[in-house]
Amino acid sequence: MAKTALIEREIKREKLVAKYAKKYAELKAIANDAKKSDDERAAARLDLQKLPRNANPTRQRNRCEITGRPRGTFRQFGLARAKIREMAFAGEIPGVTKASW
Repeated sequence: MAKTALIEREIKREKLVAKYAKKYAELKAIANDAKKSDDERAAARLDLQKLPRNANPTRQRNRCEITGRPRGTFRQFGLARAKIREMAFAGEIPGVTKASW
């Protein structure tokens, strides 16, 4: 089980990303628009830098919903590989069976 502080930090990041998502997208669009003047693009880049660091969506980390493990997490299930294995063997994940050939 991951430390609760790390899980809480990740939740805090999710809230910040959601809060600044619209502004971040607008500034990013201006900064990448070749039709805008260089001054406008530079101003947009400066405004992007002024946003909180954790408002950047790339700072988010996928974590297991049950254990909070940050690595080996499958997006399809939102679970860590070990939990997927346990739940699949117990028949708790519909449609997932043990491979045999």
